[in-house]
Amino acid sequence: MTETTMPSTSPTRRADRTVVISIWAVPVLVVGQFAMLAIVPVTLALMVSLRRAHLRGLRRWTIALATAYATPLILWAIGPDRAPSLSKDMHPVFAALIVVAALAAATAFHLGRRRPSGPNGSPSERQHLRPTP
Repeated sequence: MTETTMPSTSPTRRADRTVVISIWAVPVLVVGQFAMLAIVPVTLALMVSLRRAHLRGLRRWTIALATAYATPLILWAIGPDRAPSLSKDMHPVFAALIVVAALAAATAFHLGRRRPSGPNGSPSERQHLRPTP
């Protein structure tokens, strides 16, 4: 009997994947006129970045994204003449602000992963460094 093994994913890798997919989903949903559904990836990205220590550098960006998203959501919820959907009621400036905040958070995530952890780099980076003659 052959055992099939699934590739194991560490909690850190799973959290990273959750955050990056959530952040990239926000501008797609907002531009695609599904702004109300964007509450799910915004909340996921914010919660995971606040709970995971290794995503500390991403916290301010996800907080900025959540704030940019919450502003038109609150204005839509308390407005006297609400449109049937958040996308139809949202001012284009708010939509652009949300997209820019999401792109900034995605950029911060991707650049934060490439930054070396120390003066000599991480162990995986050190194996590719060769001493100069």
